[in-house]
Amino acid sequence: MKQKSLSKKLVASPYLLWAAIFIIVPLLFVVYYSLVDANGAFTLEYVSQIGKYKDIMLNSIWLGFIATVISLVLAYPLAFIMARSNLNVQRTMMMLVMLPMWMNLLIRTYSLMILLQDTGIINSALSFLRLPNVHMINTQGAVVLGMIYNYIPYMILPLYSIMAKIDNGLIEAAEDLGANKLTVLRKIILPLSMPGIASGFTMVFVPSVSTFYISKKLGGNAFALIGDVIEMQFKSSNNYNLGAALSLVLMFLILICMAIMNRFTGDDDDGGVLI
Repeated sequence: MKQKSLSKKLVASPYLLWAAIFIIVPLLFVVYYSLVDANGAFTLEYVSQIGKYKDIMLNSIWLGFIATVISLVLAYPLAFIMARSNLNVQRTMMMLVMLPMWMNLLIRTYSLMILLQDTGIINSALSFLRLPNVHMINTQGAVVLGMIYNYIPYMILPLYSIMAKIDNGLIEAAEDLGANKLTVLRKIILPLSMPGIASGFTMVFVPSVSTFYISKKLGGNAFALIGDVIEMQFKSSNNYNLGAALSLVLMFLILICMAIMNRFTGDDDDGGVLI
């Protein structure tokens, strides 16, 4: 038993070293810079300035929540269809879901810009059909669409992996006992797929709230999200202390979200969110 325990520790040691260097140490730096001034003296000045960005942070959370809910509504039936299809169809649909992820996020966002611009492909098609043009770029709707487009695969994959494990005999037994499709969905499929919902919700919500490139390219200068403000503090203003304080608050919000999502999954369920 001791030899097995030692072997497990040796196998896990590269990951533990990686986590310590590239996860724990950077987080400690964020905490440090948020609690000191430019001279290294302890201060709560930068933490106290966070209230000025309350509206931006709430708007970021709201837009991230909308994008996550829409992603869930779109991904849930698709994941169910994938899970109930034959193997060849599953492979084809999986490839179509994964294909956009092979491209860089910057390229995907620029492609969306070309579609949504006032002189872009969509408005050109509307003009060809003698229909009025629609202003889509530099709006909150465009930013939400960008979040959905870039992150919806992270909602589909956890849902699919959970739904593929649901025993089809449970559904058949419920139908034999007189349950209609809505009852089967509400009583069997939805409860059993909660771990996938929780995992997908977190995997889409976290990057949506903290994004900055999508909001910059699709939202223009019309508004800023919390990710844009943090980037500006580090890149333009050289105010690392305030940027670290904002990052610290955002990190706590994300941890709270992950903890809430964990409440919807049991300890033994596959696909749960671990923190």
